[in-house]
Amino acid sequence: MEKFTVLEGVAAPIKQINVDTDAIIPKNYLKTIKRTGLGKGLFAEKRFREDGSENPDFILNKPAYRKAKILVVGDNFGCGSSREHAPWALLDYGIRCVISTSFGDIFYNNCFKNGVLPIRVSPEDLEKLFDDADRGANATITIDLENQEIRGPDGGTVKFEVDAFRKHCMLNGLDDIGLTMEKAPSIGTYENKLKAERPWL
Repeated sequence: MEKFTVLEGVAAPIKQINVDTDAIIPKNYLKTIKRTGLGKGLFAEKRFREDGSENPDFILNKPAYRKAKILVVGDNFGCGSSREHAPWALLDYGIRCVISTSFGDIFYNNCFKNGVLPIRVSPEDLEKLFDDADRGANATITIDLENQEIRGPDGGTVKFEVDAFRKHCMLNGLDDIGLTMEKAPSIGTYENKLKAERPWL
């Protein structure tokens, strides 16, 4: 998993509430278990028309937001089914951080395990960040995980809370496999000891 330390980029505003995981990545993209290639399906039913052409009204299709790395979104983002493909699609598209007042619990947990940082802020701070995001490519937002702050284009900051263990994993690029591999020396020592004590196993 790629480390998350400081992220600077354009933030795209999606002010709709209760955006569920089916909207993030529609069900017809769930046939794969690969984590790559899903960016094309991100918000597919909103990004594309029935004939496959781009919907120019959707935020990520607007020139200012095509390379957005951050989403500022409405309440309860990622609710609905537990599909892990939702953070996979965000990451594959290039989104590394999602900011809201609240998230679906399973989506929230899946984000941390896949290198996407979900940040909870107050309704008042969310409105400030929506204002920043509305300025498009003329305003970049900086996410500093180590210092747990969001820096706006005008120098204002928003502090956020994050679980210490999850922060450690994100800063060091540790998913569940990475965490296990950190214990490889201890696992090896135990296995060698077990072979010596119980060679019949």
